Amino acid sequence: MRRNLLAFAAVIALAGPIIAHAATPAWAQTASDIAPDPAVRFGVLPNGMRYAIMKNATPAGQTSIRLRIGSGSLEENDDQQGLAHVLEHMAFQGSTHVPRGEMIKILERNGLAFGPDTNAQTGWTQTVYMLDLPKSDPALIDTGLMLMRETASELIIDPKALETERGVVLSEERLRDTPEYRALKAQINLLAHGQRITDRYPIGLVPVIKNAPASLVRDFYRANYQPERATLIVIGDFDPAEIEAKIKAKFSDWAPAGPAAADPDLGQVAKRGLTVSLVDVPGAQSLTYIAWARPYDASPDSKAKRHREIVENLALAVLNRRLGRLATEPNPPFLAADASFENLLHSTKVAVIEGATSPGAWRPALTTIEQEVRRLTTYGVSQAEVDQESAQTRAQLVNAVAGAHTRPTPELASGLVESADENLVFTEPATDLALYDEAVKGVTPEEVDAAARQIFAGAGPLVELETPTPVEGGEKTVADAYAASAATQVAAPAVQKTIVWPYTSFGPPGAVKARAEIADLGATVVRFANGVALTVKPTDFRKDQTMVTVAIGHGREDLPADRATPLWAAPAFIEGGFEALDHEDSERALAGRLYSAKLSVTDSAFQLQGTTRPADFATQMQVLAAYVAHPGYRTEAFERFRQGWLSALPQLAATPEGVLGRDLEQLLHAGDNRWGTPSQAELTAAKPADLKALLAGPLADAPIEITIVGDITVDEAIKQVAATFGALPARPAPDVKSGAPTVFPAPDAAPLVESDGGRPDQAIAVAAWPVTDFYQNMRQARADILAGDVLENRLIDRVRNAEGATYSPGVNVALSETFRRYGRSLAYVEMPPQKLPGFYADLAELAADMHAKGITADELERARNPHVSSIQKAMLTNEYWLQRLEGSIADPRRLDLIRTTLPDYASLTAADVQAAAARDFDAAKTWKLEIKAPGAP
Repeated sequence: MRRNLLAFAAVIALAGPIIAHAATPAWAQTASDIAPDPAVRFGVLPNGMRYAIMKNATPAGQTSIRLRIGSGSLEENDDQQGLAHVLEHMAFQGSTHVPRGEMIKILERNGLAFGPDTNAQTGWTQTVYMLDLPKSDPALIDTGLMLMRETASELIIDPKALETERGVVLSEERLRDTPEYRALKAQINLLAHGQRITDRYPIGLVPVIKNAPASLVRDFYRANYQPERATLIVIGDFDPAEIEAKIKAKFSDWAPAGPAAADPDLGQVAKRGLTVSLVDVPGAQSLTYIAWARPYDASPDSKAKRHREIVENLALAVLNRRLGRLATEPNPPFLAADASFENLLHSTKVAVIEGATSPGAWRPALTTIEQEVRRLTTYGVSQAEVDQESAQTRAQLVNAVAGAHTRPTPELASGLVESADENLVFTEPATDLALYDEAVKGVTPEEVDAAARQIFAGAGPLVELETPTPVEGGEKTVADAYAASAATQVAAPAVQKTIVWPYTSFGPPGAVKARAEIADLGATVVRFANGVALTVKPTDFRKDQTMVTVAIGHGREDLPADRATPLWAAPAFIEGGFEALDHEDSERALAGRLYSAKLSVTDSAFQLQGTTRPADFATQMQVLAAYVAHPGYRTEAFERFRQGWLSALPQLAATPEGVLGRDLEQLLHAGDNRWGTPSQAELTAAKPADLKALLAGPLADAPIEITIVGDITVDEAIKQVAATFGALPARPAPDVKSGAPTVFPAPDAAPLVESDGGRPDQAIAVAAWPVTDFYQNMRQARADILAGDVLENRLIDRVRNAEGATYSPGVNVALSETFRRYGRSLAYVEMPPQKLPGFYADLAELAADMHAKGITADELERARNPHVSSIQKAMLTNEYWLQRLEGSIADPRRLDLIRTTLPDYASLTAADVQAAAARDFDAAKTWKLEIKAPGAP
């Protein structure tokens, strides 16, 4: 429910908030008293281009490359709005040494998938090009650097290619134009009223995208893609000296093609008192904001600045804890609330408190937020609150120090981009911890109180309500409500009581009944006397990361297919807390310890998961075991999620994507209720007892299979499982259950048509075919997957690259590992509704050609290599092994799935994929779905 301004970029597929801007050839540390990470080799070429190089071997043998151009939509002239984004697209459409259409193919042949490994982002003040190379061999790194060098100054921007790409960008514009996006634009306009960021959205203006000539795109390219605006980042498993030499050789001759674009005038923060804005957006979430704006903080990164920010964050953490507590009480004033204090897009610094509510319930949210801010600034914080929040933050920083040498390469690359973009010193975790310890050493509640008062000062308060329906009385009603709240006295916060975690003992530790090694997979299997089973795989992928899955029962398999069950409420189980403690009190009792818990329902299990570190592994297992043995089932948590779902249903109906997410899985299972989204009637009738009825039986007596992967020893894992789950009452051993089956829908002559509340020029089409389950023939299943990948590549070449009809064609193949004989392959696209028949015709032609004529050797490699590379990369993560080993005691076929994955993909031939296409893309079995606005063609 939380929608932070820093997440705005993700909504429109752009980059995050910006601090650094335009030409900044010097690194931030040159003007700071903070030392940068010593593992990074920083440099500046004579032409002004910055670079950062870092050797990192997590995952082993891989490299990430990022090229950041310090220009974005803010640099666009009035007649160029959207061209920074268009130019980003054109970077994939031909350059001096790479013909049009070849860049993606080159990368696919080398194991990079378009999207996951090859991508780009355009924001207000930067454009970032990203490559994640599966290998660090010199030839592939040379290819990656060559492509970045081509992007820097060698793009052709061919007029014919531009005409095609316009359609792709316009498709993206349709996809981004959601109710939430429109509401966010209104929020930006309130916070930065009159400033440039409010009329320079990176997606741009449709008339400009449709009509701008190639010469205007080139003008933007030459003025903004200049060495002094560029930062190249290369991180991976290599010799940094060799990479530095390559960078100097390839980029030193890059010279400006003309004068640089002038830095734009971003405007000033307006002086305002109470300002109310009402935004009526049907289909949007109901949100209440109160904010204060002040000038953007452009001061250099320094110890003093970080000290100030650390204390500010302590104040915000206390406020967020209080808001979180209010959200979990009976009849809460909001469903969720969050406070933040941040620089916004190089234009303003804002303190924002956001509350998500049910439609029409804005008044209690507004009143509560106003009064909680005033309670904080009037009475301050307690020492106990400061101690709790500082302990929690410090535990995270200590954990980061322990894992400093196993930070993932793509994560480090993104961190360096962010540091360059925000003009921050890129620091190592040990420095972050030292700065934190220095800041909080001897920090007093009074210092935190002073920071809180500074946070909530500035222009404002700025109040905005985002509602799906108008507010009666308009802005005056809201202003009067705010004034009435501000005139109400607030009492001091209640004194916190000391809380002790009560779930440290579950009885005598369970006895080990059997233990066996799976030598080839580096795992150990343990069976306890009470029936609980355990698989442990120690790894060194991430220092101080230990991941746990507790699979209980059989999940969807055990549920009825002909009636709805409250699967939607499963996340409320965690917030329901425990018998002796509610969720908030449990967090206070365990402050300073790192653990987590979430519950999900999979096809084969009710699944509890947690991530921790070795020092807190005992606590993690106690928490998960307490959820099984002593769940709280609090009504307030259930009601909160029920209201959240009731609020979400209109949002899902507002766009084609929302309708697709709401309905597709149930449709693809022929109406099976186990994959259904709850209706308004079902939600209205739901009772808290329904969740208990769903979970109580499996928690009490269903089989339990535990999987633990990461930084842990086998003996410690056994010890802590024996003390928790092994001490529970006896239950059956894990097994495979053939529960109620599920089926694929029957084909129909015409597509099924569903309506949405979105734009009339936007529609989604889906075509799907039945395939079988994964285990019927695993090698054949992998041929099915590659057939889908080949079909997707053909769709991209035809519908996106050649026709420019869409931004998002795709093919997805999913073969069940639980339900026998169930699987599906589907193709999907977003485009104007009048073009949908052409999509179906293209799809039918491409699929028929695949099984009639086969595929080329190049098509096979372009499908197989990225797929194999993604698996090889995944196999160097704890997440992969946790997912693949989970359930393997009950179903040992999952072990064979791991063993055969790479050999099967290596052995598949073009003939195998052709046979899969003939088997899978049977025109007579095609099921179709269209989602479009009522009345659309």
